[in-house]
Amino acid sequence: MRAGTLLLLRHGRTAYNAEGRLQGQVDIPLDDVGRWQAREGAVALAAAHRVTRIVASDLVRAADTAHALGEVTGLPVTLDARLRERSFGPWEGLTASEMREGWPEEYAAWRHGGEPVEGAEPRAAVGERFVEAVEEHAAGLARDEVLCVVSHGAAISTGTTALLGLDVETWRGLVGPANVHWAELRAGGPDAVPSWRLARYDAGAAFSREHWAAGPDWISRQPSA
Repeated sequence: MRAGTLLLLRHGRTAYNAEGRLQGQVDIPLDDVGRWQAREGAVALAAAHRVTRIVASDLVRAADTAHALGEVTGLPVTLDARLRERSFGPWEGLTASEMREGWPEEYAAWRHGGEPVEGAEPRAAVGERFVEAVEEHAAGLARDEVLCVVSHGAAISTGTTALLGLDVETWRGLVGPANVHWAELRAGGPDAVPSWRLARYDAGAAFSREHWAAGPDWISRQPSA
């Protein structure tokens, strides 16, 4: 047996997200907005899906987002290092301008669909470990049960590509979802190809993008009429 529904949820905002820095596997915590997003996103996700099991990357930003969902659903959280973000080697913690200045050729190639700087984790390796973890945790759940995996932007876009049976090394049709937004995949039949079908992507709580990115005091900062 295998879970019939798979939700891939991205973590809440961090200071690196707000500053436009590449996070990779730097273990940076949620900021105040990220914690608010985690709480609001958990309520929205729990209202839309009856989650059965929660599994998360062991990096603190994902683990804390998962625990916010656990508080709403009453479910425990299992941590799995295979769900970590892609490692970007020497680029981790840098802004786009810093990467472009230090590695102009490598950065240009990456922005056009190539691999990043030497020392970064290959995209294929990310897809392989992500799928392995998802399939392991989905196994044993019934068709009417829902697995929620809390992970990271690049890991989710790459993992979704791999779960859909596409070539992660050449297909670049998905970007990472917004903070505390999720992808919904549904299991196909026993002989279905691919075995997972994408039902929804980048779903989230009912806030405008501007409000969601700015946090709970967004309205108070708007100019009065």
